[in-house]
Amino acid sequence: MSNQPPLTVVDLNGDAPCCAPLVQRRVPAETAAVLAPAFKALGDPVRLQLMSMIASAEGGEVCVCDLTPAFDLTGPTISHHLKTLREAGLVDAERRGTWVYYRVRPAILRQLAALLTVEPAAAR
Repeated sequence: MSNQPPLTVVDLNGDAPCCAPLVQRRVPAETAAVLAPAFKALGDPVRLQLMSMIASAEGGEVCVCDLTPAFDLTGPTISHHLKTLREAGLVDAERRGTWVYYRVRPAILRQLAALLTVEPAAAR
């Protein structure tokens, strides 16, 4: 992941879809550049599992102390994966004392879902 600031061509915090589903129209290059890091971050099995655990957590957030034991990986490795999810804009983190709590950013998940929406052929 790059340390460059994210592009602002697409409002990843907005509720309106960024673009038409990719089965309807070509994704603009600028939009693809903004959304690709999120898809890339989710392309790792551990990060996909972490994202699922965070998104499905009761109360909408989960402590890193509850995430780490679920994997046969070291704490620093889990921290690396969580950092990748943060840098991709998929999750937010908040430190409370010793622990860090994670929650999903629903707007970007809606953007990704809208892009991947496949409507039945009859609906097109």
